Amino acid sequence: MTGGFDKIDRKILDLLQERDRPVAVLAEEVGLSQTPCWRRIRRMENAGIIRERVTLVDPKKMGVPMTIFISVIAPRHETAWLTKFRKLLESIPEIVEAYRLTGTVDYILKAMVPDIATYDKVYKTMIEQLEFTQVSSSISMEELKFTTAVPTNHLISKETALV
Repeated sequence: MTGGFDKIDRKILDLLQERDRPVAVLAEEVGLSQTPCWRRIRRMENAGIIRERVTLVDPKKMGVPMTIFISVIAPRHETAWLTKFRKLLESIPEIVEAYRLTGTVDYILKAMVPDIATYDKVYKTMIEQLEFTQVSSSISMEELKFTTAVPTNHLISKETALV
């Protein structure tokens, strides 16, 4: 977005990240009429600020109450291996997040499964299809904080942006 954000843009993003709501309700909450509010949302969507809108579901009620974090150390750092690894990740629906890291661990994966037996299948699928130096797992015992909201307080505002 050219020119940065103003306080109303931030408020719209904060409220939309908190929960979805009709534009009429959102507009009232930020002190705009519906049309200008809708235009701001569309502008942020067109600029790629708002990537997509999704519905969050309860993992326990979906039958996947267990979260496992998988640490991976790659056998080598080359494009061909990474390409195969990306394809492998895409083929396993239980792996819901994956990140490439700095430090001693190359990748961290988040898997959501109903039980250890299912995780064992995920693990075996991984090691059957690709070579790893090390794969280790940690089972989450309790979720202390979860949010999909991205902080908006670090955005450059129109008021403070350099022209």
